[in-house]
Amino acid sequence: MEQKQEQGQSFCRLAHLFELQKKFCRRLGIEPDTLSDEERKDWVLSYARAMQQEIAELVDSLPWKWWAKYQQFDLQNARVEVVDVLHFLISTAIALGMNADDLYEKFCKKNEVNHMRQDAGYAEKDRDDARHI
Repeated sequence: MEQKQEQGQSFCRLAHLFELQKKFCRRLGIEPDTLSDEERKDWVLSYARAMQQEIAELVDSLPWKWWAKYQQFDLQNARVEVVDVLHFLISTAIALGMNADDLYEKFCKKNEVNHMRQDAGYAEKDRDDARHI
């Protein structure tokens, strides 16, 4: 019972993140509910590029230069960069017409596929095993 309650609270939090991000998109002048296909494509591409940049900033929080002794792991900044990635990920989902329910459902289904792939040894790519998602 306690685990189900925790899952419910976590899902409510995910739904709340979607609400917050949708409100922020609107503040920026983006109306996610009325995007044309062309606008949707453009925003998804913009968000994907923004996520790439945020991931690069996350990498820069890590001492990735093995030859440089001065680097330190910036845990606080790494956490902020992960949050930035999440902002753009949620914006991408919204631009694709998804809500928290959709994301949760598709995540769970894809997680099952990932486990099935590992159980089967994942020796070759099967493009059809995730088509039902």
